[in-house]
Amino acid sequence: MPLSFSRNPMYGYLILLTVCSTGGLQCWRTLFDNFAVHGVGLDGHHMGILQSVREIPGFLALVVTYVLLIIKEHHLAALSIMVMGAGIFFTGLLPSFSGLILTTVVMSFGFHYYETCCQSLTLQYFDRKLAPMAFAGQQRWSSLANILVGVIIFVIAPFLDYTAMFILFGTIIIGCGIWAFTRNPEKPDMMPQKKSMVIRKRYWLYYCLTFMAGARRQIFIAFAVFLLVQKFGFTIREVTLLFLLNNGINFFISPLIGKAIVRFGERKVLSLEYLALIAIFIAYATVESRWVAALLYILDHIFFGFSMGIKTYFQKISDPSDIAPSAAVGFTINHIAAVVLPVVGGLLWMVDYRIPFLAGAALSLVSLVLVQQIRIRSKIT
Repeated sequence: MPLSFSRNPMYGYLILLTVCSTGGLQCWRTLFDNFAVHGVGLDGHHMGILQSVREIPGFLALVVTYVLLIIKEHHLAALSIMVMGAGIFFTGLLPSFSGLILTTVVMSFGFHYYETCCQSLTLQYFDRKLAPMAFAGQQRWSSLANILVGVIIFVIAPFLDYTAMFILFGTIIIGCGIWAFTRNPEKPDMMPQKKSMVIRKRYWLYYCLTFMAGARRQIFIAFAVFLLVQKFGFTIREVTLLFLLNNGINFFISPLIGKAIVRFGERKVLSLEYLALIAIFIAYATVESRWVAALLYILDHIFFGFSMGIKTYFQKISDPSDIAPSAAVGFTINHIAAVVLPVVGGLLWMVDYRIPFLAGAALSLVSLVLVQQIRIRSKIT
């Protein structure tokens, strides 16, 4: 890690909160489905509603712009982690459908508002050369957090029930958020951010790429694992092993992605991502070998990390004062697909499971064409 990172208090501040955010989400994902089914007695209809509800705060991320009128952004980041921790803490204490709707919304608001603040603060506090490495560092520590949470749950699950585990992880996350709220990593000479929603015509490419990235993410989340389980009969242990392998690989590869963006630029890195995704989605639709399908899942997860190039591209074309409000708008655009695609894709899956993946290949092709429009001045400032 470059020496300049150790001199910037914001880096360590965001790493701690990012570990809480990703580790908390991993805990919630690992425990939630089993708790909902075995602890609360919910069925598929309820789970579908809960998954839709979980995406609403992401769609409302633009509200962050107005929250910043009354609170500093680094304080909002810490407060969001506290809110997320509270959502996790109370999940096990409200074992009913309405209770899970409430705690899911609370958890999701905390997670999505933190992610919005994290992106904004990273782009504000790190220059063009360091921002890709800062994002790569966050991804790396996120992977490590996911692995550690998985191992901890595996070890303590025989001794603690769901409620106790939710309380344990929620308490840790709330505690870290409270500690961070008492810190002040900001620089007094930072560019003031606009306190209103910003949508500019010249950011059109960023908006389009952000929407496409959200659509691609939803296809991966909704259908990749489902394919492994339904068609190829992967067990819970095998899926968990794949997940741990993915995070282990990303722990080492994330810094390389950041360096590649600095050296080769966003257009080349994102072009490689979308070329690979076209091939991966087509392969998802045609593969007959379970081991090839597992390899595709791993490659898919690796190339997901390349999307940090969209964020660093925006940093290079935007007005410095537009970063915070534009990050909020970007998250809302990213989650438009989250509201629509799972439902539409599920209907298409019932016709033919290949259709969602071929649609993903088509979306990747559109992204590949769009990314060729990236034009950035070579000078690094």
